[in-house]
Amino acid sequence: MVTTIPYQIVYSRPESFSEVSTHYCPGCTHGIAHRLIAEVLDEMGLREKTIGVAPVGCSVFAYNYFNCDFVEAAHGRAPAMATGIKRVLPDRTVFTYQGDGDLASIGMAEIMHAAARGENITVVFINNAIYGMTGGQMAPTSLPGQKTTSSPRGRDVETTGFPVRMAEILSKLDGVGYSVRRSLHDPKNIRLSKKAIRMAFEVQSRGLGFAIVELLSTCPTNWGMTPKEALHWVEDRMIPVFPLGDYKITSSVAGIRV
Repeated sequence: MVTTIPYQIVYSRPESFSEVSTHYCPGCTHGIAHRLIAEVLDEMGLREKTIGVAPVGCSVFAYNYFNCDFVEAAHGRAPAMATGIKRVLPDRTVFTYQGDGDLASIGMAEIMHAAARGENITVVFINNAIYGMTGGQMAPTSLPGQKTTSSPRGRDVETTGFPVRMAEILSKLDGVGYSVRRSLHDPKNIRLSKKAIRMAFEVQSRGLGFAIVELLSTCPTNWGMTPKEALHWVEDRMIPVFPLGDYKITSSVAGIRV
């Protein structure tokens, strides 16, 4: 007699995720961020009405990984492109996916003015404290003393300034309804990151203004670490400089439950 053991699938590919191989380096947490976005789009039933905007940087090929409409923006211009799309197609869910070079350096003007205008878009900002695609140079978010290919002796704040804290900066603008920072370095924080991403999409769906989720991410290749070491580096080195937390949740957003 053959006994059939019932089973339940508890983990599978989200419908909003394309079935392709990744180009990201081993240990990079871009893939986790992608997965969280795809899960949220599925759970909220948004896939068929979503338009993503890909950046220039390590995630330049983001459009290959999501099973929804996507466009590619020039370097740093994703918020400007998202603004145009959302204004022409206000019924669509529009999000940008950007790294620290794209958003906090060449795209600083675009993100600041989109936020100041209160554009009803969602921004997922990946902060790995370094330029990943171009070879590991110092980024606006690189830590004091951090060694990179362009700061081999460590970032000197007297000559290059301090790290730019985007979640805090954007939270000061009146058009921003939601600005938070989370991390992808362990299961607990990954779950909190997903909840924040869902909240950011809820803010957009209710027309409550600009929403950004900053995610601390790893870059083992350019940090010169193993994937495991990189996770610890986020916790030990990055979080003290970029504290996790909610930097702005307007009263209209605070009542949302996700």
